[in-house]
Amino acid sequence: RVVNAAGLDAPALGRAIVAPAAARAPQAHYARGVYFSYAGKAPFSRLIYPVPHAAGLGVHLGLDSAGHVHFGPDVRWQPEPDYHFDDRQRSAFADSIRRWWPALRDDQLEPDFVGVRPKLVGPGQPSGDFVIQDAAVHGVPNLVNLFGIESPGLTSSLAIGEEVAARLV
Repeated sequence: RVVNAAGLDAPALGRAIVAPAAARAPQAHYARGVYFSYAGKAPFSRLIYPVPHAAGLGVHLGLDSAGHVHFGPDVRWQPEPDYHFDDRQRSAFADSIRRWWPALRDDQLEPDFVGVRPKLVGPGQPSGDFVIQDAAVHGVPNLVNLFGIESPGLTSSLAIGEEVAARLV
């Protein structure tokens, strides 16, 4: 039994495993997202999500377990995963937040971290969801491929695990 849950590398691994499943592995697209933290006391006590756009949920406000505010992610398409933090986008990032919080100043944002999300569709394409492939799709018994799983799929990981286990029986 093999479960390909290699995240960003799942499509490449899927193509390397075995035919005929290799032909069913999708093209990988990488959406890099930058996060900024907020310098100051948290101005909100709840998560805030703007209206989503085609490539993601939009720059939203999240709170960690210590009550610190994090804004992000934005979407920057990359040919390969890249985790370098580029602070030159701070003003544009702040502008996207000011659509729902006009009082934010650019200098209240501090560089936080960068993440790369696995996407099954690229720039300009309609939004797509993650894919779970089993023998019914690719023809290889006891192989389950997980492609393009990002949030909110990650928050459903227990349900996805149950689904994968059921497909391996």
